[in-house]
Amino acid sequence: MTSSAPRGLQGAYLVGERASQDQLRTRLLDVASQLLVTIGPESLSMRRIATEAGCSTTVIYTMFGSKEGLAEALYLEGFERFRRRLEAVPSRKDALEHLIALGPVYREAALDEPGYYALMFERAIPGFVPSERARTLARAALNIIDRVIADCISAGYIVPTQPRKIADAVWAAAQGAISLERAGHLRDSNTYDTVTYAVISRYLVVDRHRS
Repeated sequence: MTSSAPRGLQGAYLVGERASQDQLRTRLLDVASQLLVTIGPESLSMRRIATEAGCSTTVIYTMFGSKEGLAEALYLEGFERFRRRLEAVPSRKDALEHLIALGPVYREAALDEPGYYALMFERAIPGFVPSERARTLARAALNIIDRVIADCISAGYIVPTQPRKIADAVWAAAQGAISLERAGHLRDSNTYDTVTYAVISRYLVVDRHRS
């Protein structure tokens, strides 16, 4: 009887400690991302980030190991945030409607998280090259697109082909439109909507599409 209480208390303490560590990690990544947007990559020193986040540089080195480790953590966090947004899109009975619904959410994620986006797709930190493991995990974060495309194939909307091939084509179109919009060349989402749907339409089953 006496031994169960300490274990319970210790377990609660460890859970609380992990939650606190996760919160601090998220705060450090957000601070670094904001510095990247407002000032530039030169601001991403461990000391500057520690000052802005209200912690010691030792904490940052303990969590990320190095500036390179911090950059890779930012890279992965960006893709994880995209994943959470896409996964939060309510499923629809119609697979094609679900696929089309993912498009605006992906664009919103890119525009709402400019610091992460710049690091993920625009090489915002000179010299940073994500590891092969990080690239694999990053692409896996977008697997929901592959899954919904596979559902579209099963439902007869899209010609049978490798879902990843179609997903990458849609992704490329989306990224092109987003980059132009971020650079001020596009005023709204019209072009984004047009090019992403055009790619999807390229793979639609003709008879089903006409019906």
